[in-house]
Amino acid sequence: MDLNDVKAVLDEYSAKINVPAFIDSDPVQFVHRYGLLQDIEVAGILSAINAWGRRDMILRDVNRILDITGKSPYDFVMSADLNLLSDNKSLHRTFKVSDLGYICRGLKKVYSKYSSMEEYFAGKNMFDGIESFRTEIVAANEPGCSSSRHLSNPAAGSACKRLHLFLRWMVRNDGIVDLGLWKNISPSELFIPLDVHVGRVSRSLGLISRKQNDRKTVEELTSVLKKLNPEDPVLYDFGLFGIGERKVFIVT
Repeated sequence: MDLNDVKAVLDEYSAKINVPAFIDSDPVQFVHRYGLLQDIEVAGILSAINAWGRRDMILRDVNRILDITGKSPYDFVMSADLNLLSDNKSLHRTFKVSDLGYICRGLKKVYSKYSSMEEYFAGKNMFDGIESFRTEIVAANEPGCSSSRHLSNPAAGSACKRLHLFLRWMVRNDGIVDLGLWKNISPSELFIPLDVHVGRVSRSLGLISRKQNDRKTVEELTSVLKKLNPEDPVLYDFGLFGIGERKVFIVT
């Protein structure tokens, strides 16, 4: 396949997946629950951080987490006694109650400085924004706390899949699945949320050659997707997901 053929395939599958009905089967549903920007941001971070593993388990467990934060996740972050979130009960796989406390303490520090998380990302490369945001969260907690493992570290070469997913929700603005609430960042600045499945499909289509699913591969894949759609390369997250989910055999 040449790039024009790949674009046709990705456009086809993106159009099939990027539809309102997709919301109910995906963690993006949680950011659609709220009206206040800060509630959406907090719910989005908590949902994206836990968006790994079986989809049914993700949806079940994020529901449990947001039950803890109540009607307004932002109010919970700013007003609850977060030190009570200290036990080792699992909320989703390795994400424990104490990890929820860790993230919420960090978010409280974020909102003590800015009205929106967008401030960490606008005007920056998104990997730099993730690093800045992560640094803020870590600094709000005890040094050396193992809960920091739930925040991917771009400085260590991480693909930062889950945080790029959060950014997709907040920035892409076609009005279908993603919310597009942040107006100071263009969709063209986003990076593809790369996981094992997106990597496998991208290699089958000849879009990337590196075998690792790391930051360099994210940058490589996103640069190729920009050739297909310069204004909105991460639209193809839907197409790559759709091809992988439906186990489509692509002849390259």
